[in-house]
Amino acid sequence: MTTAFALLLASVLFIIGIKLLASPKTARQGNRVAGLGMMIALLAALPQLHDSHGGGVSTWKWVLILAGLVLGLVVGAAGAYKVKMTAMPQMVALFNGAGGGAAALVAAIEFAHVTSGSSLTFVVSMLCAAMIGAVSLSGSIIAFFKLEGHFDKPVTYPSQQLLNGALFVISLLLALAMAAGSHSMVLMILFLLIALALGVLMVMPIGGADMPVVISLLNSFTGLAVAADGFAIDNVAMIIAGTLVGSSGTILTLAMCKAMNRPVTNVLFSAFGQTDAAGTAATATGSVKSVPADEAALLLGMAGRVVIVPGYGLAVAQAQHQVRQLADELAKKGVEVSFAIHPVAGRMPGHMNVLLAEADVPYDQLIEMETINPEMDRVDVCLVIGANDVVNPAAHEDKSSPIYGMPIIEAEKAGTVIVMKRSMGKGFAGIENALFLRDNCRMLFGDAKASLQELVTLVKAG
Repeated sequence: MTTAFALLLASVLFIIGIKLLASPKTARQGNRVAGLGMMIALLAALPQLHDSHGGGVSTWKWVLILAGLVLGLVVGAAGAYKVKMTAMPQMVALFNGAGGGAAALVAAIEFAHVTSGSSLTFVVSMLCAAMIGAVSLSGSIIAFFKLEGHFDKPVTYPSQQLLNGALFVISLLLALAMAAGSHSMVLMILFLLIALALGVLMVMPIGGADMPVVISLLNSFTGLAVAADGFAIDNVAMIIAGTLVGSSGTILTLAMCKAMNRPVTNVLFSAFGQTDAAGTAATATGSVKSVPADEAALLLGMAGRVVIVPGYGLAVAQAQHQVRQLADELAKKGVEVSFAIHPVAGRMPGHMNVLLAEADVPYDQLIEMETINPEMDRVDVCLVIGANDVVNPAAHEDKSSPIYGMPIIEAEKAGTVIVMKRSMGKGFAGIENALFLRDNCRMLFGDAKASLQELVTLVKAG
């Protein structure tokens, strides 16, 4: 098998893998197919390695390469098997940052070999990879810390956009100088440091509620950096893989912004999360009404149709298996059960799909927001588990709310709404939820896992 054919096969597998990822039913298979493609591309690239003088790779360098491969396999496997579902967004952010950092490092190393005879395309590709990869690295690290709960609120300061703009202009001037012939590694290091600073300063002012969008955008950055590296070192597989990641990440970012009714520029530059939610709280009327577990179980068991809305609280409680058991017990009683999935529920794109797939919830029970909303007025009971902002009626009722215009799952239209939460705490957007005060809403307070297990027992005994 020639190298060209192997890289072509790898590229085809990448494309098929991306296609399979489009559906929860085939997502796991898509991961395997894309992983096989990556293995083929890696093995095909090894025989092409050579040192800076064009000769073969020395033994100790082969040892380093193999050690890197083993280390990467171990870290990847440990992350896949050991990291909890609640920490999956953080792991995605770190892995994405590692990809961006690797692309920037490759660019810097290749730039060290630039000579007066190097083509402008090669130099520009390296500069683009270095810039975009470094921004992705530092931005992803900040996103990780925000998802961990450290400075998850927007961190702003006077003239922040002016500073960011000044740094960007300086980086462009450095890039022009290096592209024009100043092939100094000192300039490249300064260029990388400015790019790292830009990544930090770009993500710090963004609130925790927008981290799923930021992760998706940074993921597309990493893809573009890898594609730029591919152009420079003439690797077709890197070009195709990077372009796929960059384009799909961009499409996903735009889709998520549409789901929140906000442009990308608003996410990046508006410091969402600072808005005072007093207006929302002031317009909400009614009182909070709690419900005991036995009454909630009775309502669920007597319903004809139940829709479950999962949120981040479900992931925190690690209660995906209990909610599957509850759905099974209700189905045994003839209740029609489905899960309403909001595109930005959780802390990363597809978080709820992955969480429920782990508990083997049938894929045909997962209903997208656009499909379920027209049917919500025919739902007897809507069970909201740990979701907040994605079911907040303020999104279409309160023009003063920072989430006004954001599409939501219209849980308030159901006959009865049961909301499972630990407390009356606010969601990531930091605003009150008027749904909790509606006449048809009941609050079941407590740990989601324990409460669901109690509901399973009560429904089974009922």
